[in-house]
Amino acid sequence: MSENMIKMVVTDLDETLLRTDKSISKYTVDVINKVRQRGIKFIFATARGGSAKTLVDYELFDGYVLLNGAKAFVDNRLIYERTISADIFIPFLRELSHRNFMVAAEVEGIHYANFKVNEKWSYINNFMVTDYSDVSGSADKLYVLIDDPNQIDLITPILPKELYLNLTRDNLAMIMHKAATKFNGVLAVAEEFNIPKGEIIAFGDDINDKEMLLKFGLGVAMSNAIDEIKMIADYVCDTNDNDGVAKWLEENLLRYGGN
Repeated sequence: MSENMIKMVVTDLDETLLRTDKSISKYTVDVINKVRQRGIKFIFATARGGSAKTLVDYELFDGYVLLNGAKAFVDNRLIYERTISADIFIPFLRELSHRNFMVAAEVEGIHYANFKVNEKWSYINNFMVTDYSDVSGSADKLYVLIDDPNQIDLITPILPKELYLNLTRDNLAMIMHKAATKFNGVLAVAEEFNIPKGEIIAFGDDINDKEMLLKFGLGVAMSNAIDEIKMIADYVCDTNDNDGVAKWLEENLLRYGGN
């Protein structure tokens, strides 16, 4: 696909649009605004839930996908939702707890965990330590802290058939509803704007970005991405700390007229 066919840009946040210190540069903000002024939609897709709002201004984007695709929004309106019912996630997390894993379920922005979440991530204060006997509702995502990737072999045999697992670069096992993927969430946003998937460009760095980079029109990996992502991408841009997303867009969309 030619760059001048792009109608939507989707970017991951952590280690992609955001710098390592979780900031977003003025230069990047300016480029996003210029892209949108061209009539190109600009959205983000992240594994984060409510914490995304503490890092970026939602008004900077035309839409966004949270929780690895469990929820997607346009104009702050929920348009797509794929969550995990309590009768599925509670027995599963209890069993993992019995096996001495640190686990959590994110339900409506609250992290229900068997450990103090803010000792792992200081910015997360909306958590409750629980044995899951007092938890109800549907979970947006589950996660398990692991020390060794081989521990995944202890989780997958008891993984409910309705769910899938992704291991992040920092050894966090994220567990989602099978239909909750970044690709599906972004596709729902694109359909709201009548944009075909072939006219979307995706930026990412980690395994949960792989489907977006493969299935949309163009896929761009960060220089700091894991090797698996760089290998499947159409392009590799500069690092997140060097404003790689914004630089690529300026050089390939804005400089030559883009849309």
